[in-house]
Amino acid sequence: MKVLVAEDDEASGKFLSKLVSRYGEVVLAKDGIEAVDQFVQSVSDKQEFDLVCLDIMMPKLDGYKALQAIRDAERKLGIPRISRCKVIMISALDEDFDASYVSSDYDDYICKPIDIMKFDSIIRKLGLLDH
Repeated sequence: MKVLVAEDDEASGKFLSKLVSRYGEVVLAKDGIEAVDQFVQSVSDKQEFDLVCLDIMMPKLDGYKALQAIRDAERKLGIPRISRCKVIMISALDEDFDASYVSSDYDDYICKPIDIMKFDSIIRKLGLLDH
């Protein structure tokens, strides 16, 4: 499995990268713009991400806007909805997460501090363990 982690906080980025590295290759982006660029490049290189973890509060481009840009890129690049990458939104606090926002565009969400067992459960629920 190939995973893109978009996280501007260095400590959180390292933790999340280490957590998801158990499942496969991890690429870390430090903001939303870098995440979108990495995503588009991966499609161009025919090495698409299976999972994208987007922190909601990031500089330059927040997680919601990065998600929209990723989904727009998938549509423009002709990636069918059934084949698009899975997205987990990450929030610092429950109150910061708007679960109604573009709910059809992300697959799940988790709040910080990330509960490892809950994250594993989400990965299983999304069917990503066979990638």
